Amino acid sequence: MSEVPAKRPTTEDIERLFLGPPARYTRLQVAEAAGVPSELAARIWRALGFAAPADDAVAFSDADVDALRRIGVLLDAGLLDEKIVVRMARALGQTTARLAQWQAEIVLDSLADAGDGELGRLLETAGLLLPDFERLLVHVWRVQLAAVATRLSASAELVADPSSARITLAVGFADLVAFTRYSRDLDSSALAELVEGFESRASDVVAARGGRLVKALGDEVLFTAGDPATAAGIALDLADAARANADGPDVRVGLAYGPILPTMGDVFGPTVNLAARLTAIARPGTIIIDSGMADGLTGVPGLEISKIRRRPARGFGVIQPYVLRARTPDEEHVGKPAGKPVAQAGEGAR
Repeated sequence: MSEVPAKRPTTEDIERLFLGPPARYTRLQVAEAAGVPSELAARIWRALGFAAPADDAVAFSDADVDALRRIGVLLDAGLLDEKIVVRMARALGQTTARLAQWQAEIVLDSLADAGDGELGRLLETAGLLLPDFERLLVHVWRVQLAAVATRLSASAELVADPSSARITLAVGFADLVAFTRYSRDLDSSALAELVEGFESRASDVVAARGGRLVKALGDEVLFTAGDPATAAGIALDLADAARANADGPDVRVGLAYGPILPTMGDVFGPTVNLAARLTAIARPGTIIIDSGMADGLTGVPGLEISKIRRRPARGFGVIQPYVLRARTPDEEHVGKPAGKPVAQAGEGAR
């Protein structure tokens, strides 16, 4: 007897798995059931990144009522105000949307030639894994939140003036050299593999050193570290990782140390802009730092810092850059660098 082919999962199948019981409330009904003003409920829904349904569309479930009711309790207790709730909703929506998209792409990459039966089995497996993934997500979020709180509490500036959002950090940009040429020569699959490989290596290096990967922009990553020595270690490890990947492009890194403004998970301010300008100055395989980094690395063993030619940088006038490199054990022993002068290694732009 032949086996009955498995059917392709429907939209209803997917929603039932991930969302539970079907929708039964309209936009006005869900707000009324939760005891939250309908206008605020709509603002929260938009901030989460969801399309606004029509007033008569049945689009909300009991789970939506429960979530909205919890928000109402926090508002009534005075623990949060409406502005904070909307900002929190926007942060949650943007972060989870990217996470969901990324995870879906990982799965879809392995299902390029999948049939309906395989898709059905995948949905069944997802149902089994979902509870554990949910608990893992909450655990990782708590650990990340603790790490952020620890970094912020370690900032003397923030402790001295809690009203100031500015903190002092080392900021680094690392980008792939000649990415335009690679993007022109590689097919879409190979290009995606190149970008994902770079982001993956950068994420591992930054995390291993205790820094934070702020964002990845295809051929470029932005990271922060609590002190110049940590940032220097990250930059040197990124350069080493690129050299170890003989088939891929080289990287160049710019580092600056100073006050930054953290906003919505990103970082802003002159220090960030200066790090970007220094990256543009760097030659392939080199690390260029500002005077704040150079001062902070004074006396740190295993490093060589050399002043190079002063040059103009948009928005900063004429700046004094430095080249950072690691000393080899032999150079540490004799007390001077070997080979090509470091100052030459950093001269020139792209």
